[in-house]
Amino acid sequence: MNQYLSTQVADLKPSGIRRFFDLAAQMDDVISLGVGEPDFVTPWSFIEQSFHALEQGYTSYTENAGMLELREEISAYLHRSFDLSYDASDQVIVSVGASQAIDLALRAIVNPGDEVIVVEPSFVAYVPAITLAGGTPVTIQTKAEDDFKVQPEQIEAAITPKTKAIMLCNPNNPTGTFLEKIELEKLAKVIEKHDLLVLSDEIYAELTYDEPYTSFPAIRDMKERTILISGFSKAFAMTGWRLGYAAGPAEIIAAMVKIHQYTMMCAPTMAQHAALEAMKNGQESVQHMLESYKQRRNLIVSSLNDIGLDCPNPGGAFYAFPSIKATGLSSAEFAEQLLQEEHVAVVPGEVFGASGEGYIRCSYATSIKQLDEAMTRIKRFTEKRINPVTASSESTS
Repeated sequence: MNQYLSTQVADLKPSGIRRFFDLAAQMDDVISLGVGEPDFVTPWSFIEQSFHALEQGYTSYTENAGMLELREEISAYLHRSFDLSYDASDQVIVSVGASQAIDLALRAIVNPGDEVIVVEPSFVAYVPAITLAGGTPVTIQTKAEDDFKVQPEQIEAAITPKTKAIMLCNPNNPTGTFLEKIELEKLAKVIEKHDLLVLSDEIYAELTYDEPYTSFPAIRDMKERTILISGFSKAFAMTGWRLGYAAGPAEIIAAMVKIHQYTMMCAPTMAQHAALEAMKNGQESVQHMLESYKQRRNLIVSSLNDIGLDCPNPGGAFYAFPSIKATGLSSAEFAEQLLQEEHVAVVPGEVFGASGEGYIRCSYATSIKQLDEAMTRIKRFTEKRINPVTASSESTS
């Protein structure tokens, strides 16, 4: 039946992250540092609001763009949190997760052959989403010595007459690094010079630890050329609710709504009611989770460096991205052998692009107890590769 498949789909590689999840699911006593979702249960007040909505009979479709009341709350939230102003009536759309918002945005702006720049290491869905939209992904490989932060000259060098847009993820998945205001301003000059659109994935914006966060459309002259992508999965612990949103120029949002009408109709009604509560009263819960993530970040970064896996301190999200080059293994070999020998699941850096090779992604969205045990296992595994003589003598003593 392969002859009936779309060439674009047939040529897509399955998600490298999912492959490791599937392997781990078949094993006992696995500690997963691979999954990119909070270990917190959705705050009760969000869940309760969803119950109330169901009890009151809110089980029908909403507007295609999402409940106006929710869009108004999203607009108000973006204003008070990031100093952004969007008209809820035509500049905000509620989507089925941030991933659908990315898909809608790309399909709304990309013509066949248009090039879209992707900064790697990057979320695994960006390149396939561009391809499925008929575009051509052009990747930029960032460097560890730059803290995996894209440099303006790298963007300049990647631009051709076919370049339509650039995708940014800030804070970044998988590295946890994030670009500060002065760095965003430098990128903005190049973007304005070449008249590019920006898809700014800010799903981790609320999860930053040490420095103030600046949203890209808040940079001067960038709002009208930026599609802001975000949602409720990460900061609000609502991954399974599948709810995201986008904000941007009215013409682009209208095009996204048009695609949404024919492919999804609307986001789940009960999830929208839960999100309404999250927007209105969720900040205390977000702050509680943020403080916990920061404690875990400090633990995992310190432990990985002590083990001998050089790991910078991530400024945001809930991922550490340590180098495993000292072991002599590729990132895939490291992840596979660690899973088989010590039952710890991590994600090989290679799945996030060529510049991720030599690194692994470790999610610290799990309990301190689990992190402690995972670090013990990783240390035992790593010592056999870095200091095999010492590890052998310790195991026989």
